[in-house]
Amino acid sequence: MTIRELLEQEELNRLSPRAAKAVKTKGRLMPCEPSEVRTCYQRDTDRIVHSKAFRRLMHKTQVFLQPEGDHYRTRMTHTLEVARIARTIARGLRLNEDLTEAIALGHDLGHTPFGHAGEVALSEVLGRPFYHNEQSLRVVDVLEKDGFGLNLTYETRMGIVGHTGPKIPQTLEGQIVRKADRIAYLNHDLDDAMRAGILQERDIPREICLALGETHKDRINTLVVNTITASEQSEYIQLDPKMEQVMESLREFMFARVYRNPVAKGEEHKARDIIQMLYRYYIQHPDKIPADFRPQMDFDGLERVVCDYVAGMTDKYAVFKYSELFIPSGWQMR
Repeated sequence: MTIRELLEQEELNRLSPRAAKAVKTKGRLMPCEPSEVRTCYQRDTDRIVHSKAFRRLMHKTQVFLQPEGDHYRTRMTHTLEVARIARTIARGLRLNEDLTEAIALGHDLGHTPFGHAGEVALSEVLGRPFYHNEQSLRVVDVLEKDGFGLNLTYETRMGIVGHTGPKIPQTLEGQIVRKADRIAYLNHDLDDAMRAGILQERDIPREICLALGETHKDRINTLVVNTITASEQSEYIQLDPKMEQVMESLREFMFARVYRNPVAKGEEHKARDIIQMLYRYYIQHPDKIPADFRPQMDFDGLERVVCDYVAGMTDKYAVFKYSELFIPSGWQMR
């Protein structure tokens, strides 16, 4: 037996009957020879981590636009925190950690520059909703590897597109990432807001602290343990009803005090302007789109290709292109 086959057999022996097993995958979009040393889900994780879209996450906004300080979250650190929380839940339920990790690491690959402000900006200029989860699926299916995509398994792909929105993943591993994403961002955005001076510990409603804990680590631990306990005998991944209400109260608090806070969001109109001006420029000047994007125009059209290009930019690159295209350069004597 190969190492992969031994790993697949070990999954069958160790994991819960409810777990997604690598040997039972529904497969990839395009057939490929299996690895000798990695299961299909381990291979998905490697393909995502080695992708260009994954590397760009380190320069994409989570909540705070270009914060001054080394310890604020980016889209990359958010992704890593989701992966760790999700793996802990999967381990506690004897589900497939490899599949869970692959979904978690790929779930935000389609996020725009400037966080959700970029998502709103593209929705406005396109005249229809732009959903980052759908774009994440497009990244792994089409945009990576010069239009060939990463050719991931069905289970990873459906987990990525189902991490938010109305499509609930069929696998419990995908549902774990959906829950872990919310646990991660609510708590680390709260932590970043306190670091920025927007909130203090005493601002958190007392009933939330009593239910979840007084510290960042206690709040995450409470939600993770509750998710495991409430999901052990359930058909779905869930919190118990009381804890679900507490988490919803935390979400409402964060929207009221952070996500709509003028201090945190005061520059978002500039971010939207940058995204929309870049989009309109490339619609009017398709010859300026990088050469590796142009072949896709024959299949998807100009609007889709420009959307892909702008959505894939990092915050820094979007600002650089905006400055290059719209800010006059200083004149120098020769």
